[in-house]
Amino acid sequence: MFTFILRRLLQMIPVLLGVVLVVFLIMQMVPGDPAVLLAGESATPEQVEIIRHQLGLDRPLIVQYFSYVGEIIRGDLGTSIRSNRPVLDEILVRLPVTFELAFWSILVTIFLGLLAGIISATKQYSFSDVSLMIVALLGVSLPSFWLGLMFILYLSVKIQIFPVAGWGTFMHVVLPALTLGTGGAAIVARMTRSSMLEVIRQDYIRTARAKGVKEQVIVYKHALKNAMIPVITVVGLQFGALLGGTVLTETVFAINGLGRLIIDAIRMRDLPLVQGSILTVSIIFVVVNMLVDISYRFLNKRVDLN
Repeated sequence: MFTFILRRLLQMIPVLLGVVLVVFLIMQMVPGDPAVLLAGESATPEQVEIIRHQLGLDRPLIVQYFSYVGEIIRGDLGTSIRSNRPVLDEILVRLPVTFELAFWSILVTIFLGLLAGIISATKQYSFSDVSLMIVALLGVSLPSFWLGLMFILYLSVKIQIFPVAGWGTFMHVVLPALTLGTGGAAIVARMTRSSMLEVIRQDYIRTARAKGVKEQVIVYKHALKNAMIPVITVVGLQFGALLGGTVLTETVFAINGLGRLIIDAIRMRDLPLVQGSILTVSIIFVVVNMLVDISYRFLNKRVDLN
């Protein structure tokens, strides 16, 4: 186990360096000059050039990149151009909100996805199965921002059950969590159904039924446990996707989380803040995938992580 974790941690290094390089190059191609935005439209070329020098934007790109990598190694993500505050402080203020939203969203994903997948698998080709798979197909197809707007229109504006926007109470959490969790639930439902159908056709399931074991015990204790490995893989990937998907959802619901911070930083061409935020999301994504791989061992003792 220790060897596996150490190997995965070492594998994170080139992945994160690649993420920083890609984001760095993309930000260089975005139109606009951060120095001009910071100085204002009325600033003289000399003033803009002074700001560019202070920000280090007048250095060659390769120098800027390796300088930034060196700062990351020292634990410094840089200073935000927009607020002149440390990037890490900006991220730590917003990250708990995004984590909370992702947590509730993944609960929606797991609950709805597993429930729909189990019902579809145990009642294959029935009306329930076909109906749930059609709903799952719609859930995969619908854009999250459109779904969020529809929730706001009908559940916040017309029926007035939930707040239109903001964050702070459980009522504020419901609509964003449903918006983010619905698409993931559809994917989990399809994977659960496929994996469950494969397992319930095995000989040991037929033997358990022949012995008179209760159907609930067969489904939830024997079949579901052995069908969970591919499902957990999908859930882990969905959690990473939820962290990225909060960008649109937080914008739609006016939530001051990490996703909205990234959008604001891109608009201002705040390169250190964009890089630091995406690097944080990437680290979380890699760590979640590692935890998913470790969980295989607890579900199936025959899985060798080494």
